[in-house]
Amino acid sequence: MLPALHAANLVIVNLAGRRLFGRAAFASAMAEALSSSIKDIRTSLEVDDIRFTTPDVAIVSLTKTVYDERSEAEDSSELPSVGVMTYVLTRVRTGSGT
Repeated sequence: MLPALHAANLVIVNLAGRRLFGRAAFASAMAEALSSSIKDIRTSLEVDDIRFTTPDVAIVSLTKTVYDERSEAEDSSELPSVGVMTYVLTRVRTGSGT
């Protein structure tokens, strides 16, 4: 599941401007979305740039494209179909040296 790939103390701002603090809030929002008509909205991400601030930290700039596959009869929002995202990725080293 997507939330498990994120840090416990994450901060996410979605395309609609909703801010979520923490993995639990993200998991709850994902579960809520997937049990509604939002489940028929697909997204893709394209990596635009990766910059390493240290060997274990990268800033990743992405373009997010939204594909609304809900039926015409459903209430569709006026959200943009393209947005940008920034991820801060950190390597977590385990005892095995990786």
